[in-house]
Amino acid sequence: MKTLPIQGIPAPQVFEDLESLRSNDVDWRNGRVFSLAYYAGPEASAVAEDAYRRFSGENALSTDAFPSLRIMQSDVLSMVGPWLGADTDSAGFMTSGGTESILMVVKAARDQFVASGGVTQPNIVLPTSAHAAFEKACHYFGVESRRCAVGSDWRADVAVMEPVIDSNTILLVASAPQYPQGVIDDVPGIASLAMKHGVNCHVDACMGGVTLAYLERLGHGIPPWNLKVPGVTSISVDLHKYGYTSKGASVVMYRNKQLRSHQGFVTDNWLGGMYASSGVLGTKSGGAIASAWAVLCHLGDDGYTQLTDRARRATVQLAEHISDHDHLVLRGYPDSTLLSFGAVDPSALNVFAVADELRTRGWYVDRQSPPDSLHCTVSAVHRSTIDAFISDLDSSIKKVLDSRMSGNVGTYGNLE
Repeated sequence: MKTLPIQGIPAPQVFEDLESLRSNDVDWRNGRVFSLAYYAGPEASAVAEDAYRRFSGENALSTDAFPSLRIMQSDVLSMVGPWLGADTDSAGFMTSGGTESILMVVKAARDQFVASGGVTQPNIVLPTSAHAAFEKACHYFGVESRRCAVGSDWRADVAVMEPVIDSNTILLVASAPQYPQGVIDDVPGIASLAMKHGVNCHVDACMGGVTLAYLERLGHGIPPWNLKVPGVTSISVDLHKYGYTSKGASVVMYRNKQLRSHQGFVTDNWLGGMYASSGVLGTKSGGAIASAWAVLCHLGDDGYTQLTDRARRATVQLAEHISDHDHLVLRGYPDSTLLSFGAVDPSALNVFAVADELRTRGWYVDRQSPPDSLHCTVSAVHRSTIDAFISDLDSSIKKVLDSRMSGNVGTYGNLE
């Protein structure tokens, strides 16, 4: 464990030490990592990093002091809005990521319905496939989570969700797509159910909000999924995923300003004067905002169209290989660019051992359970590496089958 140096270390040595520290990190720029990071190429990455550097010290807590950040946030919302089906009444905020977007939606729904006087013990109803961040939100804000089993196709089952709704329900959740199996929920069905019971409906499109918009433009048949669906009251999209911006950039968009008003926090109950914040964070670096603005402007519609097409082609190639495989089963045919797969016979093939073997060959994939599966988040960079991955996947499977190797599930996130 390092202690604070008595004398400061020269900058070149500091940077050398930093590079040494990352020596065992996954190299997400080389197209061999199917999780956590997204790469649109060196030029877009340079734009993202340089924009972040230029505004890293600016503080979005006060856009009166930094009006450039107010303009950039407004521009980002305006540029992203059409992807999400926003109209002139829609209003949103930027947040630090999908988890904060989800936290804020749950908080906003709680405050909205508790203020109405009819809700005393708020709950949300959501499928078991909805993101873990909803559990975090419920834990933080004193809201009950009512998880409902998904159907055999891994999509939310509207018929299972309805009986769980009661007078204290404030929010229904749909995903576009859900993360574990990469399929889109029945958004119109869930939104219609929300309207029937007079509650909010949030679509978690943190993974799909960019990709689905451009897959539609490319002529792919995408089921209704955004604010254009009657009954959807809010939607979230992460720009630091398939928007290829620096980490720390997400958008939550509400159908109107009245719904958005419940997200914010305002107080003057201290000696420092009026304090207002749109999210969990107070001080917020302008870096992520500037990076999002810069990358959106740099890539434009044509850039995102090309990146989406490349990611989708790689996804389909991998999905079709798995579908035809003797030892693998695709959990669900991917609706966008996420997929997961397991073993036809788990007693013969341990997929976590396959992940271990892939890691020795320089590949990183997510592990998830239940059921035991490997998960791939496929992005544009994988178009050039998917052939090599498929080859190493097959070789890894053969080695695990021959040796009867076993592996562990690991964790998606950790506390360290």
